[in-house]
Amino acid sequence: MYLKVFVTPDSKRENVEKIGDVYKITVREPAAQNRANTRVRELVARKFAVPVGKVAILTGHRARGKMISIST
Repeated sequence: MYLKVFVTPDSKRENVEKIGDVYKITVREPAAQNRANTRVRELVARKFAVPVGKVAILTGHRARGKMISIST
């Protein structure tokens, strides 16, 4: 399964919401040192009830817009 996500780091609260075909994810962690990406993977894994190891960021490692893969 593939997801398009838009990430907002350094937010006051964490949230995952679907708007159309894009998931808008806000995380508390800063974008520095890959911390926001790690938290995004954790939130997506929790949302879809899969292990974190099954969630991979395919594109957009340094951008707000990302393509995420969830393997089953």
